[in-house]
Amino acid sequence: MALDSGIERRAPSSPQEAFTTHFTTWAQVHSHSHHCLVLPRDDRIIGMAWPAVLPRAPHPFAPDRASGDLQCVYVTPEERNTGLGGELVTAALHLAAELNLERVTVHSTEQAVPAYTRSGSTLRPTLLQAVPAR
Repeated sequence: MALDSGIERRAPSSPQEAFTTHFTTWAQVHSHSHHCLVLPRDDRIIGMAWPAVLPRAPHPFAPDRASGDLQCVYVTPEERNTGLGGELVTAALHLAAELNLERVTVHSTEQAVPAYTRSGSTLRPTLLQAVPAR
């Protein structure tokens, strides 16, 4: 899907600018499935989380169901270890409840696991993961 914002396109001047452009386009294209939660401070964003809503196959007792996947929870380095990551996780879980999602999964770094467990996430022996064969 092509997006045309009416802004003249030019070559990015840095890898960060290229990533910012790519991420902005990605967010626009995926706005139907991903919600952007942000933590603003003054004139900048110091944290963000991207809960994704994933439709699930209908079940006879739940014809319209969905799950969530909490993606890309990020807090700027200078604001880490202050509880802001936990606030983002909690906000994402509240959104999941509002959307009636059956569950929310997350693929975490080891460093961030405590933030998720403090917010109620648990390891589930019935939730498995496989790497696709290449």
